[in-house]
Amino acid sequence: MKRSLLAIATLYTMAEAGGCLLVQPSHMGVGWVAYKTLAKVGVSGKFTSVKYTPHALEGKNFRELLVGSKVSIDVAQIDTGNKERDATLVKYFFGKLSNEKIEATIKSIVADPRVKDKPRTGEIETTISFNGKSLIIPMKYHYNDSKFDAKGTIDLADFDALPALTSINKSCYELHKGKTWSDVTIGFHTEIEATLCDSNLSKK
Repeated sequence: MKRSLLAIATLYTMAEAGGCLLVQPSHMGVGWVAYKTLAKVGVSGKFTSVKYTPHALEGKNFRELLVGSKVSIDVAQIDTGNKERDATLVKYFFGKLSNEKIEATIKSIVADPRVKDKPRTGEIETTISFNGKSLIIPMKYHYNDSKFDAKGTIDLADFDALPALTSINKSCYELHKGKTWSDVTIGFHTEIEATLCDSNLSKK
């Protein structure tokens, strides 16, 4: 009971001081957009087996919440909205990689200067381990109405994944008109609720 009263008093003090408490669920969605044909037509998909280990479930800012958070992704579990295409990607692309997992860790977050009445934006650096290589990938984030989204770009050549790219291009040669691009847009999204603060501060 004493602990509950102390917690309530602490949160009340934060609210009175104009601070915010940011809260996130232990869930994160991860997706991508790959590109085909010379017109660079995007094909989007998402991973359906993502283990998210948050650094913290609550904090005063994005840094406290997210830096140190990790995801582990099973690349054999995907959804592009087309089961036949899913099976082809798993067999001819993801199945050609050196392992069945992608690991990622958020290393840093730097906010852009605040613009009144505009969504919060900034940059995240994320270490991505993929196909036996680990690289730090910059990603731009956007936060508005409790939705936190981050996007960046990887080049499959940087992860020694060109043999897998050649494999899927060969398998889908007619559909891709002979061209499958090596750059892939990657992204993640989660919900972050801002509580105990004025609405003008909720995008902290």
